[in-house]
Amino acid sequence: MAGRAVFLDRDGTVIWDAGYPRDPGEVAVIPGAADALAELARSGFKVVVVSNQSGIGRGLVSPDEAAAVHDRFVAVLQDLGVRIDAAYYCPHAPEDGCTCRKPSPELVHRAAEDLELDVGRSFMVGDKPSDVETGRRAGCTTVLLALRGEEPSDDADHVARSWDDVTAAILQHEAGAA
Repeated sequence: MAGRAVFLDRDGTVIWDAGYPRDPGEVAVIPGAADALAELARSGFKVVVVSNQSGIGRGLVSPDEAAAVHDRFVAVLQDLGVRIDAAYYCPHAPEDGCTCRKPSPELVHRAAEDLELDVGRSFMVGDKPSDVETGRRAGCTTVLLALRGEEPSDDADHVARSWDDVTAAILQHEAGAA
């Protein structure tokens, strides 16, 4: 049987959104994210990042800077007990017309193929409507992480106000599906 995953947006979901991140020193994990991801991994989920990084395509972030931020992101989470199973990034600017930029489900589908995952048993967690749309298009159950107190206007399967809410929504959804 194919595995299941929690697909994650990175900036604004797992780490604070620093705009176009270039400085690895600015990587800061959102409170509760590491504990939640560790718990989900213990529950059998792969932890997979799918993120647009248009700063590269816009010329605001070099590929080396993006790689350094990614490496720091992975190291910080590892220090907190979380292993990232894979990360897929779209480096293109919106006007490039690529096929991998969210809300396209291509990065999710690529990860599902590479890691032998069942997207129908997986979740997409993000802080933007485009993350929810990505999950919907891919066939995942969606969780919108609304940390800023805004009223979500999209059609996510679950809305979470904290990482504790994310974990509860996923595990309760799983219990109901079993």
